[in-house]
Amino acid sequence: MLEGAKSIGAGAATIAWPGAAIGIGNVFSSLIHSVARNPSLAKQLFGYAILGFALTEAIALFALMMAFLILSVFQIQNRVYISNIVSF
Repeated sequence: MLEGAKSIGAGAATIAWPGAAIGIGNVFSSLIHSVARNPSLAKQLFGYAILGFALTEAIALFALMMAFLILSVFQIQNRVYISNIVSF
């Protein structure tokens, strides 16, 4: 039962990945529209786009980190629990 709950929790933690992908698409779509409107601001807008990309990608990396954390922490706690039972 713990394995199932662990898999569901890790799956729920990865729900942010599609949102991050959509967010990255929106950032660069807005960059293209903005540069098309005002080409003289291309350098400044590109810097803002890279910042937006980095912050949006960080959300996906945090989701990945949480998924691995859920999978590994419950595995370690389960081993400790089993080793305590065996030691009695």
